[in-house]
Amino acid sequence: MTFRGATKRGGKAEMTETDLCAREQLARSRDRDPAVLPQRLVASWKRSAGYGVSLDDVEPEFAGAVDDQSLFFESGHQVLTELHETLADEPVSLMLTDPECLVLNRVCSDRVLLGALDGVSLAPGFDYSERTTGTTGLGLALADRVPTLVRADQHYSTRLWGYTCAAAPVADPVTGDLLGSVNLTTWSQQSSHLLLALARTAARTTEALMLARGQGREARPASRGRVVRVRTRQDEDEAPCLEHLGVEWRAAADTARTALRAGRGVAVVGEPGVGKGALLGAVQARGRRVLHVRPPEPEDVASWWALWSPELGKPGTGVIVARVDRLPAWVASELAGLVTGDGAQLSLTAEDPVAVPDVLRPLVGTVVEVPALRHRRDDVLPLARWFARDARHRAVRFTAGAEQVLTAYHWPGNVAQLRDVVRRAVARTDLVSERDLPPEVFTGTHHQLTRMETLERDEIVRALAEPGATPARAASRLGMSRSTIYRRIARYGIRIPAENPSPT
Repeated sequence: MTFRGATKRGGKAEMTETDLCAREQLARSRDRDPAVLPQRLVASWKRSAGYGVSLDDVEPEFAGAVDDQSLFFESGHQVLTELHETLADEPVSLMLTDPECLVLNRVCSDRVLLGALDGVSLAPGFDYSERTTGTTGLGLALADRVPTLVRADQHYSTRLWGYTCAAAPVADPVTGDLLGSVNLTTWSQQSSHLLLALARTAARTTEALMLARGQGREARPASRGRVVRVRTRQDEDEAPCLEHLGVEWRAAADTARTALRAGRGVAVVGEPGVGKGALLGAVQARGRRVLHVRPPEPEDVASWWALWSPELGKPGTGVIVARVDRLPAWVASELAGLVTGDGAQLSLTAEDPVAVPDVLRPLVGTVVEVPALRHRRDDVLPLARWFARDARHRAVRFTAGAEQVLTAYHWPGNVAQLRDVVRRAVARTDLVSERDLPPEVFTGTHHQLTRMETLERDEIVRALAEPGATPARAASRLGMSRSTIYRRIARYGIRIPAENPSPT
């Protein structure tokens, strides 16, 4: 079956604007669930048409083996198995997908439904992303990063009109990275009132179980979003990012500045906390009005978008969009549509250039990578001094021992972690010594510590930081043997502070 007016492209049916309007009217007349917004659905149909997905068939690609050893899979599979026990008499299939919408597993006891799902390849090992199968609950939940229900003829392909699909994304409870989704699929004629609620609950339970099994990891705070004005004066008091830092930072800044002056879009990429937004703010033209925006949790994106999107394209105004790899697909599409016209340019940040949404990549003319702080040792002390001065509004000194500790540490949290450490230290003193620094910066271990290991490490570091302390004295104070404390020092990569109180 095809819609009237559908054309062929590459042997596949392509939806025209007339068809899209007809489908939008259908969605508005039949949809009764406010969780499914017609504009999101239509945006997904347009993306599906752009990918050349067939209107008449589903043709998912088979990827083969799936990753069934991850914490996400183990936790999610347990949650779905337990949920299935309560739905044993219902024709519902429960599935996990990875972040690319590859189906990882399937829990279902209804043989008729299983056979039908096999007929459309909704089975482990198959790619069910928008790019291959068009609009589905699985693909749209991952694209927009919010729980989604897609019923019957809301699917892009007519082959899927016999099903209703509810899916909810699952994020890493510590980092916030998208890990995949939980999906519940049933027949279209079945009641779907509870389907989305079940999917949402299963996703949240999976995240909670992952956190409980994560050996003392702490959940990340919810992202509240951000819209702030960037200071663009480039003097010593306000911008420590250029003349005072190392060659790697200056080279990245020069490349970004040149691209912006030429009117090209710039993507600054790198690990979290390396200063991607700071670099873009520092290289903006003097006197230019610049907004730095960062997306909140997906459920709050609509109001966040409405707050600042009218500023796009205004004369003398620039916008830095942070973490575009976490933008819902509909926002990325809206952003791409607004960044048009003479002189328009896009400044954005992401962890990896591959993570930039497809629709935004043509607008990026230059990609700049900011190295991690562990590869920029010469930047640690200039940044520490500037953060200290910014916090106390006057110069703050560091002892030679404190400088040695700061420079030797590997800074897994990058510049953001250094800023937090310095701010905590200077809140107590104008002369920062080793005893003012947190235990974490005295270690060289790169593996994740359990809560008990962290407590033990911190106590050892505190004992070693006491004036005149030696490993033997610290062992005696802690009730350890000397051999035990030396083993712990080696295990945690603890650097024994050098007693040198002279400030610099």
